[in-house]
Formats: sequence, structure tokens, C-alpha cells
Amino acid sequence: MSTTGKKKRRRVGIVGFGRLGRYLYNALGTDLAGDHEVAFVWNRSEDKMLDAVPQHLVLRDLGEVGSMSPDLIVEVAHPSVVAEFGQLLLQTADFMVGSPTALAEAAVERNLLREARDGAHGLYVPAGAFWGGQDIQKMADRGTLRGLKVTMKKHPSAFKLTGRLAELVKTVGDDPLTLYDGPVRGLCPLAPNNVNTMACAAIAAHNLGFDGVIGCLVADPSLASHVVEVDVYGPGSAGTGSDDKNCFTVKTVRSNPAASGVVTGHQTYSSFLSSLLCSKGGGPGVHLC
Repeated sequence: MSTTGKKKRRRVGIVGFGRLGRYLYNALGTDLAGDHEVAFVWNRSEDKMLDAVPQHLVLRDLGEVGSMSPDLIVEVAHPSVVAEFGQLLLQTADFMVGSPTALAEAAVERNLLREARDGAHGLYVPAGAFWGGQDIQKMADRGTLRGLKVTMKKHPSAFKLTGRLAELVKTVGDDPLTLYDGPVRGLCPLAPNNVNTMACAAIAAHNLGFDGVIGCLVADPSLASHVVEVDVYGPGSAGTGSDDKNCFTVKTVRSNPAASGVVTGHQTYSSFLSSLLCSKGGGPGVHLC
């Protein structure tokens, strides 16, 4: 007489316990989780987890992540955490990076991509607001992607900016103001919390990369949503901004309702959970999910 063993649950470690991390933690305790369960939760400020996370699930030292035996680690903390611990996390388990702007730093990009290529685990990048990301990645794989531009438009209060952009956004009046228009690599350090979609685009469009993909950031005081426009240029095109009518082009526009001052739109949470649940089975390499 044979018996069927209970299906092994996929153990998920959550790095970061802000709004998104808390949402994922709660969702993994419901029927939405499927065959997933929480392995641990880490947050730089441990007091945020008090009365919310059982002590046996609290990881106090991220350097000891291997002791919790995760199958998947999901980072939703900050790019600095990816820069410091990303390679260790990827060496430990499949790694879903929620702050892909960290890869705009050349050394972080090089180390993580090398580990994903040569190591035992997969690097997963949630597509989020990057509509059509897997099709764009396929074009990059075939060398047919000639240009890519991602334009993000938000209410000025929805931006968390640093440096000169932090000063520039203060000058927004009644009309939209373009804060930045150039390579994504230069934008990520100035808006690390706002341009994960652009960083995802640069990773997917690997033949162009962070230096070749163009990002445009627009502050528009009339908006009550986050708008993402993706312009793709393919065969026959001279590249981003080409006006050749005979080339392959695709343009998508995504509008995600968001209250004033909110960095993350309403649909981002459920989209991120869906990406988490799909982050498996890819093996080593870089995978959009």
C-alpha cells in the first residue's frame, strides 16, 4: 500500500517589514499563499515587528540567513540592503529583489548577475508596473531591441528624491515639470524608491542595460494616479526617439490610482504577491516574474 506524502511548502524569507513587507507577511498566512509559508522576517528596526511577528520567525542578523533554511528570499527593504547583502541572499536561496535600483551601482550589478549565472539559485525581478517586460526581454535575448524609454508621471508629493532632483521638485507649480530625461543608471541614485520600474526595464533590456535604457521622470500636480509609459523600438529603428515610420514600435500606458503622497500605487501590492508566487522553477539565471 502506497501513501502520498504531504507536498513540501516553499519557505519564504521576507527582508523588510514596511507596508509591502507587512502585506506579504499577512498574505502568506492566508489561502492566497498556496504552497508557500513564511520562513523568517527581518527588518533593520526590530521594534516594527513587535506584536506582529512571532519570535521564532524573527531573524535578528541577516548575515545568519542560512540558519532559517529559506527556499526564496524576498527583499522589500531598501537598495542599500541589496548592495550589502544581495550576493549572500542569492547564494543562500532563490532571491527576489524588490529594490532593483540597487543594480544601477555597477559593482552590485556585476556581482549579482555573475552569481545568478554561475551559482545555484535564480535572481527574480518583479515586473510590477513594467508592462510587457517578458516580451522586451525576449527581444533583448534575440538582439532585436533597438531602444527603450520608460516615462513615469506622478504627483510631486509621490516622489522621494535626493540631490538636485529633491530641490527641483520643490519648484513645481501648476504645470507638469520634467525632472529627469536620460540614462536610467544616472536616475536610480536620485530616486531609489520611485524608479524600480525603470531599473526592471534596464535588467530586462540587457542588451541596452542601465546606460542604454532611457528614463523620464515627470512631476504633474494634476495627477491622482501613477502613470507609466513604455516606448519600445525594434527592428528598423535607429533607437530611442526614432521617428522612422517603417520601424517596429510599441507604446503602452499604465495608470495606477494612488492617493496624494503615496509612493506605491494600489495595484502594486497584489502584483508583487503574484510575482512572489511565480518565483520558482527557473533555475540559475535572471528571471522576470
